[in-house]
Amino acid sequence: MRYRTTLSLALLFLGLALVSLTGCRDGKKAERMTDEATPAVTVSVAQAEEKAAARQVELMGSLQATERAEIAAKVSGSIVTLPVVLGSRVEKNDLLVEITAGEISARQRQALAQLEQARRNLERERKLLAKNAATPEAVKSLQDTLRIATAAYEEAGTMLDYTRVLAPFSGLVTRKMANVGDLATPGKPLLQLENEARLQVVTNIPESLIMHVRPGDELPIHVPSAGLDFVGTVAEVAPTADRLSRTAPVKINIPADPKLHSGQFARVSLTSDSARTLVVPASALSTYGQMERLFVVQDGHARLRLIRSGARLDGEVEILSGLKAGETVVVEGGRTLVDGQPVTVH
Repeated sequence: MRYRTTLSLALLFLGLALVSLTGCRDGKKAERMTDEATPAVTVSVAQAEEKAAARQVELMGSLQATERAEIAAKVSGSIVTLPVVLGSRVEKNDLLVEITAGEISARQRQALAQLEQARRNLERERKLLAKNAATPEAVKSLQDTLRIATAAYEEAGTMLDYTRVLAPFSGLVTRKMANVGDLATPGKPLLQLENEARLQVVTNIPESLIMHVRPGDELPIHVPSAGLDFVGTVAEVAPTADRLSRTAPVKINIPADPKLHSGQFARVSLTSDSARTLVVPASALSTYGQMERLFVVQDGHARLRLIRSGARLDGEVEILSGLKAGETVVVEGGRTLVDGQPVTVH
């Protein structure tokens, strides 16, 4: 019985050894067949290495005019004149909105009548005082009355001026929120005016980078819709971050250009502290759809790797995941490579 058990185990081990040997032979045979079917490609390679490099952070922002205003009425009344439309260019002190002034004009005429009456009363009382027929106190009281009447008349004149809304500066009408016949009320926006001769980029930076940006710093900016790259100068930096977004607003002045307009999207590049980062030559990367990939050379074969890249650094690309330092990557000759294809290193 014991002999039969020992014999069975020996036969089992022998069978497993034969299967393993056959599998290895089949695997090597399959690999040889693949190598024979796919010719070797000559490639150039480079080592993935860690370097100390300044990290580039890309921030998203928008262009806006440094000088802009929401135009609102200071008095109530119906709009009787609105000579501008969206996109109208106006000069400083041009008429933007005119509001009906009937009630205010009547109030001014009433104030003028009271002013003239106060002047006549004071003049008469002064003549009486010269004849000792009036008292100094009476004259002083009428002088106070005249001052009050004068102030009321000036106030009515100011209110009448408010019925004509003038442009505070030269610029473009970028929003129009009212029409002729609408009721204007104090504080209600009617138009938005922007001076597009002076633009800036407004962006938000993470709180960890606030200390790296100061007024006067120059930052590279790219506006895709205009196809422009230029350098902007930091004008304002918020000293603290928003407690919800953990970002702080930054305003960057930019040079004037006819292609630039308020509201355009912009990218701002910001350099942070140096750090150790894994890099490979930019030529090693290729894209397949939305995926980034490269080829690693292992045992004479090209192995496909999907990676995630970071900043571009002077002809090199930061690798965030998918690769380790010291691995050999294909930098030339990899356009037609397929996974597992044999390669010859040039």
